[in-house]
Amino acid sequence: MQSFRQKLLSKINSLSPEDEVVFDRMFKVWTVKGELKIPKEMAPWVKKEFGSLEAVEKQIFIKAVNLITYEGTIFNDLRTKRPIVGDEKITEVMDLIETTQDERFANPLTGTPSDTFGRIEGKYCITASNLAKYDGLHSMLIFKDPNPLLFSRKRIKDYFDVARKWYVLAGRSNKRAVYPMFIWNCLWRAGASIVNGHTHMVLTEGQAYAKVEELRNLSHKYQELYRSGYFDDLYSIHKSLGLAFERKGVKVISKITPIKEKEVEIYADDDGEDFSDVVSDVLNTMKENLGVSSFNLSVVHRPMEKTAEVWDHMPVLVRIVDRGRLSSRTTDFAAMELYAQSVVGSNPYVVFDELKTALLGSHAKE
Repeated sequence: MQSFRQKLLSKINSLSPEDEVVFDRMFKVWTVKGELKIPKEMAPWVKKEFGSLEAVEKQIFIKAVNLITYEGTIFNDLRTKRPIVGDEKITEVMDLIETTQDERFANPLTGTPSDTFGRIEGKYCITASNLAKYDGLHSMLIFKDPNPLLFSRKRIKDYFDVARKWYVLAGRSNKRAVYPMFIWNCLWRAGASIVNGHTHMVLTEGQAYAKVEELRNLSHKYQELYRSGYFDDLYSIHKSLGLAFERKGVKVISKITPIKEKEVEIYADDDGEDFSDVVSDVLNTMKENLGVSSFNLSVVHRPMEKTAEVWDHMPVLVRIVDRGRLSSRTTDFAAMELYAQSVVGSNPYVVFDELKTALLGSHAKE
């Protein structure tokens, strides 16, 4: 199996002159070598785990940095050549999920607080005010089916529809709060304290959240400097690298600078049914084909009202990242991810191939 490094460098070398100009202003990619010496006592174990001593004693890394946002990732060939496997203990974990349902979420009308402006109920979910808020307007969508890994197009559409109605009512209660965000921390690896399926909705005031504002600001500066849309160029370059496709106006990217394993970015001009269908299909593919059982998902929307900042260039933006095996006792985020540069073991081309096949069909063009 070809490593991520080998395929990415091959794609970069075959970029057209026009794409090369855009790539060079958006990204920096380079390789680094590392060497070590294996004691003879370790040799049998190393050969069994990694295939050969040479692969471990002479390692090659590829580093990718987005020069606009300074998102950056380090990939090790040893890791990206490994096949993607699911959690071998997933049956035990699912049994645990079934037996640890939260009674408060099972009976949200009596077990959870409501917002001062009431609740919104959809076919598959109902809102509840968050008991320990992290912002003034912060509520949850509680799924009527407690299984957090039960995805379908109709369910995702319902979640987004109810969230949209909540933003409107929440905004009426505080005219200064105009910046919406949808957050889904699926299960404990992703930070969820309750097993039952639920998401978060926030409507903040003053400015968008810091990371969102940073992206809005940097992408606007890019547009002003190069007279070209940042998100258009990001998609175009990833498509030329064989890492992006579009379905019904909704763009899907398997990033060369993922924050962590199997990160996928989805964006479109609006969050209508085509958009929610793609999000649902991506989640199902990640679960069924890529071994994802715990993830973080965010949806960034434009402000509910006109603001002093420029938002016209910003799409509705979804980011989804795998948070690792539910049975694992080690964390996937450490000092490198928090303070330096993300270290990722999954191959974005493997992620892309699975998504493209599932969403477009095996014979679809990139």
